[in-house]
Amino acid sequence: MTSQNFDIDRARRDTPACTRTTHFNNAGASLMPVPVFEAMQRYLQSEFEIGGYETAALYRAQLNQFYSSAAKLLNCQADEVAFIENATRAWNMAFYALKFEPGDKILTTVSEYGSNVIAYIQQARRFGVEVIFVPDDATGQIDTQALAQLIDSRVKLISITHVPTGGGLINPAAEVGRIARENNILFLLDACQSVGQMPIDVQAIGCDMLSFTGRKYLRGPRATGLLYVRKSLLLDLEPPLLDQHAAELLSATEYAIREDAKRFENWEQFFAGKYALGVAINYALDWGLESIQTRVNYLANYLRDCLRAIDGVTVTDEGVEQCGIVTFVSSRNSPAEIKANLAAKHINVSTSEGSGNLVSFQQRGLTEVVRASVHYFNTEAEIDGLIDCLKSID
Repeated sequence: MTSQNFDIDRARRDTPACTRTTHFNNAGASLMPVPVFEAMQRYLQSEFEIGGYETAALYRAQLNQFYSSAAKLLNCQADEVAFIENATRAWNMAFYALKFEPGDKILTTVSEYGSNVIAYIQQARRFGVEVIFVPDDATGQIDTQALAQLIDSRVKLISITHVPTGGGLINPAAEVGRIARENNILFLLDACQSVGQMPIDVQAIGCDMLSFTGRKYLRGPRATGLLYVRKSLLLDLEPPLLDQHAAELLSATEYAIREDAKRFENWEQFFAGKYALGVAINYALDWGLESIQTRVNYLANYLRDCLRAIDGVTVTDEGVEQCGIVTFVSSRNSPAEIKANLAAKHINVSTSEGSGNLVSFQQRGLTEVVRASVHYFNTEAEIDGLIDCLKSID
């Protein structure tokens, strides 16, 4: 499908930076559209003019609407949503709220994000937890049959990254969720790279906890993130950090933690970012996540086809289902050299080093790849320009 009905003129009109820069770093931080930038600008202008507390009071309704917008995005309830300052901290707040005991097992993916693996190892050292990397299948995604075979009474958590940072695959989260539900095992999903470029339904996926960022495919500001926690699980999880927003001090010796997902929040927040992220969520919903996914997948597949036609270039994406993240290497130039050459021509890409997907990269013999992540405001002409530049690099 070529997404011919997609209103690319509107998308680029709302993204004025497109006239100056070709942006293929949307999996790092996308370009904010005009409505999102103007929302944050309005909020900060108000803080400048009347003060921070006063602006928060003035925007109370809009700040509260963030939760209902996020709930619509994820198909959950508003009280299952927490605003967190970034995706890593959102993930950490859920993970470190889990109570591990010696002998517990964590099942994860070979392509797991490096920061998550560090957290697993830390808890393994603290509590004697065993971390098990479920092998990939022949396509490079998590082998769900192997996952099912690894289930036993000691498995406390299944925790996977939906879309790995250093490749284009989409792990089969719904199938993982089915296995987790059938075995009554908690399921934590890192959706940092997937939310905003495809529909995400926590009911259909079956995850108990989910984290993501605002700055990537949702096109929101940096320093914004979100945590979803299933309502029936909330009261069983005590956050690793509490303040007077997350809990109420009752006496010199007692406190009570609030019963909704805001127990994972801080009192002090990036309120301008929170307001703008709510606008970004509504902006994505207005486009329609199915339409966004169709457009993004079309552009990504077009890019992969063009890359494969260049001698010496190898596309390194894996998986049955792939997304807007396209990774590749060249036999002629290092990823860093390619990035620098493209940047000189106002084309933004990123490189992904082993630290982000260390276990996967080590198994695959990779050290670094070029990552070109497309979004719906990109065009075939921009991709053609990228390809021409790649061919011209000495």
